[in-house]
Amino acid sequence: MLHLRLIVPADRTEEVVRTVEKTVGTTHLVVLPGAARDPMGDVVMCDVAREAGDSLLGELRELGLDESGSIAVENIDLSLSRRADEAEEEAPGEGADAVLWEQLADATHEESTLSVTYLAFLTLATMIAACGVVLDNAILIVGAMAVGPEFGPLAGLCTALVRRAPRLAARSAIALLVGFAAAMALTTGFGMLMDAVGLFSADMLEGARPNTDFIWKPDMFSFVVAVLAGIAGTLSLTSAKSGALVGVAISVTTVPAAANAAVALGYGEIHQMWGSTEQLLLNLVGIVLAGTLTLVLQKVLWERQRRRALPRG
Repeated sequence: MLHLRLIVPADRTEEVVRTVEKTVGTTHLVVLPGAARDPMGDVVMCDVAREAGDSLLGELRELGLDESGSIAVENIDLSLSRRADEAEEEAPGEGADAVLWEQLADATHEESTLSVTYLAFLTLATMIAACGVVLDNAILIVGAMAVGPEFGPLAGLCTALVRRAPRLAARSAIALLVGFAAAMALTTGFGMLMDAVGLFSADMLEGARPNTDFIWKPDMFSFVVAVLAGIAGTLSLTSAKSGALVGVAISVTTVPAAANAAVALGYGEIHQMWGSTEQLLLNLVGIVLAGTLTLVLQKVLWERQRRRALPRG
């Protein structure tokens, strides 16, 4: 269930209340006249089944409530109410399958913003991965994958393509391009510093690395894994069951590939650098392609499911 808290101009309250009441899957409607002070208006609260949430939010935005008032949405972790159970049963579809597009757009907007924190995490992840590739340490590679924040802008790019949002697409692309460029440049310097103090060497990079040499040797399996990870990551963002996102982060070699390319560039290992760059691009393309198609399929299937549940007459 979702909890909606609305601030409504007094002259629009009746219209908003009618909209809530006619939406199948809503319950616990509360109206507090004159309770809001900034902006001035009435406070309307209700609970709505997740599967009916996107439709209700769309209607409220059509009424201009996001401009003249406020729409706040919270997830309800526990609701002990027979009426709430009935509302969920009345709503079409399953809550775990429902996509809240407004929530997804808001989440990806935040995650795809180029910020100091985003650059710091991506740079640190790339440096950890650099230690992993030089030491041929798979544990460090997995750790770097988990730290990397790059799935945020990748998801933002997928969402932007489906929703035709050029600003979100531009923001996500900039976060990816600038983020990886900065992280790789700083990691190249980090590699040279580690070489200067005797912790890295060209022999370590060029030697046999059975645990990590796949990072600069892309093949079709790299693309297949990226596609599968893109599907899983998108589902984890759009579904109420989002525990799989960490697993997605440690299943694709975006950050390790960037790290191997950066260290190889520092040592003039052009062959490894190009191989790692191909691996990076292959993973990015696979994730974006799979994520976009997953969102499109979810949108089509959910719309069909919603139409089937509508009363015929």
